[in-house]
Formats: sequence, structure tokens, C-alpha cells
Amino acid sequence: MNEAGDFLSFRKMLTPIIIQIIFWVGVIFCVIGGVISIVMGAVANEAINVLYGIVLFIIGPLAVRIYCEILIVVFRINDTLTEIENKLDNLKQDTRIDV
Repeated sequence: MNEAGDFLSFRKMLTPIIIQIIFWVGVIFCVIGGVISIVMGAVANEAINVLYGIVLFIIGPLAVRIYCEILIVVFRINDTLTEIENKLDNLKQDTRIDV
């Protein structure tokens, strides 16, 4: 079946692509938010905001990555199970004896 048919019949998933976009948007927000917090904390002489900005800058993208990987695992499991099902169907067809 062609790509459009696979997409319309939900054999090809769109969500993994959306999850990748969410990852990059999340990383951008964490980096920008961290830098803004560091700068604002430095200007206002508030060490807690600087510390928060550093943590957000470093830990934020890591947390976003872990969250997105957990979501992607579900789709990888689906792909693997579909592949196993196709191989079993092929094996059944190959071992079928016509009488």
C-alpha cells in the first residue's frame, strides 16, 4: 500500500513526528527560560533566580528528553508487534500445505 493509504488507514503514525517537534520546542523553552531567569536574577541580585535558571537550563532539556522518550517507546512497541505479526503471517503462509 502507498504512503497516503498507510497514513489514512492509521498504519503510519503521525504522533512520533509531533513528539519530536514537542521535544525541540520544550528544549528551546527550557534554554530561553533558563537564560532569562539567570539574567533577571543577576540584575536583581537574587541568587535563587540564578540558581533556578541554571537548573532549568541544564535539567530542563534532559527532563523533556526523558518524557518524550517514554512517549516514543509506546510507538516503538507498536511497530515491533506489527513486524512480529507480519512475520508470523508470512511463516503461516509458507508452511501451509495445499491438499
